[in-house]
Amino acid sequence: MKPDRRTFLASASSVGLALAQQQPGTNGHGVPVTVSATYHSFDPALPPLSSDTVKRVHMTSQEVPVSIRPNTVVSGWTFDGDIPGPVIHVRQGDTVEFTLTNRGMMPHSMDFHCAEVNPRTAFRSIAPGESISFSFTPRYAGAFLYHCGTPPILLHIGSGMFGAIIVDPLTPLPLAKEFVLVQSEFYLMEPKNGISSFNYTKMLSTVPDIVAFNGRPAQYHDAPVRVKRGDRVRFYVVSAGPTHPCYFHVVGQQFETVYLGAPPESAVHGIQTFSVPAGGGMVFEFTADLVGEFPFVNHGFGHGQKGAAGLLIVEP
Repeated sequence: MKPDRRTFLASASSVGLALAQQQPGTNGHGVPVTVSATYHSFDPALPPLSSDTVKRVHMTSQEVPVSIRPNTVVSGWTFDGDIPGPVIHVRQGDTVEFTLTNRGMMPHSMDFHCAEVNPRTAFRSIAPGESISFSFTPRYAGAFLYHCGTPPILLHIGSGMFGAIIVDPLTPLPLAKEFVLVQSEFYLMEPKNGISSFNYTKMLSTVPDIVAFNGRPAQYHDAPVRVKRGDRVRFYVVSAGPTHPCYFHVVGQQFETVYLGAPPESAVHGIQTFSVPAGGGMVFEFTADLVGEFPFVNHGFGHGQKGAAGLLIVEP
């Protein structure tokens, strides 16, 4: 007989906590494993939009080491083996046919913030080796979070199970150089055998060790985002949290337009900084009319200085 939902979720919670507390860098039985994660930057460019009105998306959930900077490897819980998961790009009114296959060691699930579905069935947790499929049609355009919704949700998001889905409006926005930034927090144990596990107690304390855009602190200082003078620049900013907002700001620029909700109806203009709440997403844009180097930051500088910052270079 299958366990009921409460029993299954309680099991999911206990398994997740047990794995989070196991010795980092081992196979769960105390045996060291080889760290094979290689550092790579996360491309912030918005992927192109296909012309298909039915978007088929198949993702996997799995626990794998992820290098978030050259000298830091974390025991990530991931979608498609990376933190964050892949950026999904669809259009308002498209049908998204989604499948999640669990290749991990514990239950996982998927929660799309742009989907209107029955979460008890579509967002339910699945056991290792199982798959789940559901479909939805985004009603609104904008920048949306997706994440694992298996209890304890704090631990699953905090261990890397999140990403962004960008929904274009039916009437396209003006042509722009478009970039996606997903802010998240890292709460880490001391590394053992070359890997840092995530610390659930620290997550509850809400004081992160690292805050990052697209899973790697300060990566866009080392590999800046580049545009040309005269380009319209559009940032889709999503705050995965799991707890804190992102006070998004570009030093030396002002946002001509910020879409608080579904673009283009929700625009406000002449904005210096705006807060994207945990679990939320907004669209920021301006014209790059000056040549130079322009830092983009979380202006909550306690978090900006922990890694939520990058560099936009405007070339002639």
